[in-house]
Formats: sequence, C-alpha cells, structure tokens
Amino acid sequence: MEDIQVMGVRGLPLIHAGDDIAALVCGKVKFEDGDILSIASTIYSKAKGYTKKLADITASERAVRLGKLNGEDPRFVQAVLDASKDIIMEHPFILSEMAYGHIGVRAGVDQSNIEDGMVIFLPPDPMKAAEGLKDEIKKIAKKNVGVIITDTCGRSFRRGQTGNAIGWSGFTAIRDFRGDIDLFGHVLKITEEAVVDEIAGFANFVMGESNNGVPAVVFRNCGRWTGHDNLYFTNDEDITKRVLKKEGSKAGFSR
Repeated sequence: MEDIQVMGVRGLPLIHAGDDIAALVCGKVKFEDGDILSIASTIYSKAKGYTKKLADITASERAVRLGKLNGEDPRFVQAVLDASKDIIMEHPFILSEMAYGHIGVRAGVDQSNIEDGMVIFLPPDPMKAAEGLKDEIKKIAKKNVGVIITDTCGRSFRRGQTGNAIGWSGFTAIRDFRGDIDLFGHVLKITEEAVVDEIAGFANFVMGESNNGVPAVVFRNCGRWTGHDNLYFTNDEDITKRVLKKEGSKAGFSR
C-alpha cells in the first residue's frame, strides 16, 4: 500500500449562497480515482443558504428561559431548538440530537466564520449532501471520489474539539474487523474502526479552526475496506444519552 497523501485545498474564495462547491474545488484539485474529499460543513451550508439573520428570529418562551439559564442570546437559542430533533441536555449547554442521528452541542448552530448578526446551520441531510457532491465531482472531474462533510465537536471525557463526520458517500463509515485474526491468532470480536471520523479528524487538523482559509482537504491512497454505515448508536445502545436524559429529568429540565 502506498503512503497516504494529505493535501489542503488552498486558494478557495470566501463562499456565498449559490456558489458551486464542486466546481470550485475541482478548479483547484486534479482528482484521482479513490481520493476522498473532506469539506467543512460551514462552506457547504453557506453555499446552500443554510443561514439566517438573528434579527429575523423570534424567541419562544423556552428559548428565553434557556437563554437566561445559559447566558446566551434567546434568538440564538431558538435557532438551536429549531435545528434539533430532541434536546438531551439543557444546562450548562444545550446538547441536541439532529434528525439524522448526529448529537452535538447547540445542534451545530454556529456564529463563527460568518458575518456578524448571522447564524449558520448544519446541512439538514448531510448524507444526501455528501452524495450530491460526489456525483457533481464525478461529472466534472470524471473520477470516483469519496466525500466527507465534517463538523467540529467536543468530546465526552476529554478536553478539546475534533472533526467528526456528519455525512459521507463513496465508502462505508465503519471498517469492520470482526471475524479477522490478529497477530497472535485471536479472533477479533468487537473491533469496528470509525474510519470516517479518523479522516474527518485529521482533515480538521489541516483546516485549522480560525483563519487558515483551508475548508477542504484531499486524502489519497487510503485504500479500500469493508464494513458498514451504522455509525450512530441506536437509542437502546446509547448508554450516555440515556443517562444524560435521566439526569436532566431529575434536575427538572423540561423537554
């Protein structure tokens, strides 16, 4: 297997609503079959117009209450509530579950890398978004390229944020080692590697978190793997979510 190459896509302009992300990236990259493109959800959402002015948002009673509880603008809180399928935790920050299974702080609603007075939302269907980008790149570059759409997330038990995949296409999210034999002849029983998150995490390292201006990263020579796309735990499997909701109920937080 050849060494993996990692290439930041530099020179992209600031993205605005209506911009063609696939065309812009293809103008900067000479793709090869099997490449994986990891892009920040921020630029995809800006291109698709998944943004809103705070001035256009009216806060509900719940948003006002949570704004006071957490020291946040009630209009921003309302944007978070609107983007959430379920609220797992209300304080000291809002922890949201989105319709497609991703769980993140404040539903991934962000006020960074966008003009003042605006909020930006995660794509409402990141899997469809990744597939669409993959197909558009195939039309332009005539190459089969996998696509990951990323979001920056905090982690339980550890300080600091990392890049996580919220949408992907062209490969499976999980590399499944169950049934394989290790170096000592033992049959692996539980090892499922979240390759899509590992790639997203390194892409985030290349992108940076402030003003680097590198919202897309290309990975080459990652090889192929077999597995599945069941990246998110089901409600029955997700012990952490169950405990958090139980503790929230004890604290008297309303849903």
